[in-house]
Amino acid sequence: MKADIIIESTAVFTGLTDHPEHLSIAVKDSQIIEVSSPDKVKKYAGESTRIIDAGDQLVMPGFFDSHVHVMAGSLFNYYAVPLSDTTSAKDAARKVKAYADEHPEADWIIGTGWDHTAWGNKDFPDRHDLDLYIPDRPVFLIHAEGHYGWVNTKALETAGITKDTQNPDYGIVYKDESGHPAGILIESAMSLIGKYAYDFSEERKRKMLQSFLDHAVSQGVTSVSDLYLSRAHEQLEGYSVFKEFDRKNQLTVRLHVYPPLNGDLEKARKFKESFNSSKLKMAGLKQFIDGVVTGYTAYMLDPYKDRPETRGETGFSKEQLQEWVTAADKEGYQIKFHTIGDGAVRMGLDLYEHAQKENGKRDARHTLEHIEVVAPEDIPRFKKLGVIPSVQPYHMALMPRESHTERVTEDKFPYLYSNAVFFNEGNVMPYSSDYPIVPLNPMLGLYHAVTRKDYSLKDTWNEQEKVTLAEALKAYTYGSAYSVFRENELGTLEKGKLADLVILDRNLFDIPEHEILETNVETTIVDGQIVFERSAETAQK
Repeated sequence: MKADIIIESTAVFTGLTDHPEHLSIAVKDSQIIEVSSPDKVKKYAGESTRIIDAGDQLVMPGFFDSHVHVMAGSLFNYYAVPLSDTTSAKDAARKVKAYADEHPEADWIIGTGWDHTAWGNKDFPDRHDLDLYIPDRPVFLIHAEGHYGWVNTKALETAGITKDTQNPDYGIVYKDESGHPAGILIESAMSLIGKYAYDFSEERKRKMLQSFLDHAVSQGVTSVSDLYLSRAHEQLEGYSVFKEFDRKNQLTVRLHVYPPLNGDLEKARKFKESFNSSKLKMAGLKQFIDGVVTGYTAYMLDPYKDRPETRGETGFSKEQLQEWVTAADKEGYQIKFHTIGDGAVRMGLDLYEHAQKENGKRDARHTLEHIEVVAPEDIPRFKKLGVIPSVQPYHMALMPRESHTERVTEDKFPYLYSNAVFFNEGNVMPYSSDYPIVPLNPMLGLYHAVTRKDYSLKDTWNEQEKVTLAEALKAYTYGSAYSVFRENELGTLEKGKLADLVILDRNLFDIPEHEILETNVETTIVDGQIVFERSAETAQK
């Protein structure tokens, strides 16, 4: 048998050890047929074999981002106003105005990334800030964390939101002193706008999916888990175009979808039956227990320090969630919960434990996502119950520390954005970005996992939570493959596994930590096919 591709490097990280080795990898069709010394792999070279000498560049399994939102990522990054670097409400409004002027064809102006806490202002902006600059077209601006939106008066009028509009379940339509909508919509209240702003054609959805696929492979991301985005953004799903691309063999990234856990198991069964290929799988179900710390909607065990009247809230009653979890677990579905506050984390563990007692113990790999605050006594429960702790290493640097430290008591500080403690307990951890809340680039997650640098990129935060580079790479590859029960196919470079791998432009194990942020992907291979080459892209430009 002759290989289609042979890659040699003095720095091949297979994921089976903690250090890179001098190896060659032979690829035939969609599989790795050999990983061994260059001398032993030579026999697989034929006249048509492509030989890639990567020198000392790091060759490794393709990155598997276990928590993304595909369509929202494409929308926010390619079809929206970027607002993460704004310094005030006025600055944001001016940028929105400039974008609107450049895109006269856009019916809706959508933006993302603004954060009033980074402006040094604890008060939300309002609709009038936007009306001064864009009074004639509806504007919908998603906050950096994705859990609340800022709109102008035109958007409120288009959606029919008035002083008489009631708050939806787990949502708030902020009102001003006179009782009129102020222009801030919290959690599910955003869906009142989203059903108009996100009314995209199938052709637009195809372009959005293709934009995501092209971006992902340029970042070395070969697999993702696409998680239900929330009631606030239910219209932003692309299942129909996912299926179309898979049928036409146009997927260059493996998609593992997690539609909502909502009691509709008949719909879940249809998903599982329909999405069941090597490139497109229905992997499980996802739901929210709570919200976010900055919006005081993360569910805490104790009252918020700066708002002692509240501990946050849950999106659904514990009884409702338990009914859904127990029924889905009984049918063998894996479940992921968004859990940010320590109260939500405990509730999630309790829900899974109760289902385990009702249905019997199995290798369920139920997961808790984010875990920004956790009670120390709950940390051992993950391993005991077989629950996967899933964290996004870059989240700790998404906002100033004060977004959390001003809201929880000092005894909780060591348990903010925990990471290493879960590895130390023996858990298999998946890594992810939560794209588009943060960029898809895995180098950001790797950097913050190993350095624990905070928002300033200067100071270290909870240094005891640093992990090694090998641990971080394994989490971003094998750990994520494990999280979707595909560790026998993906996540390491081994004979017989699917040929998903990347070549970086340097050896991460041989550079100063700050250079991780400067690292680029040279080549991405998915299913044995080269789907991205930086040199080719540069030549085209």
